[in-house]
Amino acid sequence: MTFSRRTTSRSAAPSVYRMTTVLNVDAVNRSFGDRQVLKDVSFAVDAGRLTGFVGANGAGKTTTMRIILGVLGAESGTTTWRGAPITREVRQRFGYMPEERGLYPKMSVAEQIVYLGRLHGMSTADAKASTAALLDRLELAPRAGDLVEKLSLGNQQRVQIAAALVHDPELLVLDEPFSGLDPLAADNVVAVLRERAAAGAAVLFSSHQLDLVERLCDDLVIIADGTIRAAGSRAYLRDQYAQPRYSIEVGADAGWLRDVPGVTLVELDGPRAVVDLAPETDDQAILRAALDRGPVHAFGPVRPSLAEIFREVIQ
Repeated sequence: MTFSRRTTSRSAAPSVYRMTTVLNVDAVNRSFGDRQVLKDVSFAVDAGRLTGFVGANGAGKTTTMRIILGVLGAESGTTTWRGAPITREVRQRFGYMPEERGLYPKMSVAEQIVYLGRLHGMSTADAKASTAALLDRLELAPRAGDLVEKLSLGNQQRVQIAAALVHDPELLVLDEPFSGLDPLAADNVVAVLRERAAAGAAVLFSSHQLDLVERLCDDLVIIADGTIRAAGSRAYLRDQYAQPRYSIEVGADAGWLRDVPGVTLVELDGPRAVVDLAPETDDQAILRAALDRGPVHAFGPVRPSLAEIFREVIQ
């Protein structure tokens, strides 16, 4: 399916969007040698919301995240936290999980997380208490004394997520947090991230698993070739890239729809069809025409999936 973007401007997004913005990335540029990898990248992340950051390999996601965390510098543009420059002290309140595992393989799981909590300024007692709670929540408590190198890749991934969460950060930046996780482990991590967002944390995460992103994210940022192609709440983007498309299931063959003025048949499978409607075509008129021919088992608008929107905007 191909979905057409509506002409509504970005300012037409719901007024609640960005009312609690904490992180702003504004017109950021970055090059490596003669290759520009970020081109005026701008987007925002809100407190209490999960923002999915999606794009193909090499699109600029990891570079953007590293600039937010201060691992890389921007050539131009700004990143701000609550309207002010991001200092080292501010970054102490951030949690970061890189795509490449950054764990010490010869340390035990609990020792590793406590150590990283201490680096963020926690007392030993607080770091130990937070570590114990996280390992229990992430179903890793039985492995607390194991060396990191003895864990499966999926369990190492969960340890790294715990390390990003141990100091109760105000902003979580997670680069491919679901990589290597089986479906049950991914569901467990999703639940933990939802809890953190519900408690007020801002969460920015990248993932190639678009079905998971669609289920998890509140807001979405799509990047391609170093340029932001779309950004907004999930509902807003679905509205922007929707068009008058309907699915219908009738009691007999639905091929008669191809002869109805203002209707374009997109898919046909016996009694089931998907149609595009011209702007002047009344969807209720189509429904009445179908009812005149017999029973109608289903009729309703088709909403584009995140994967369909993604394919549309990066073309």
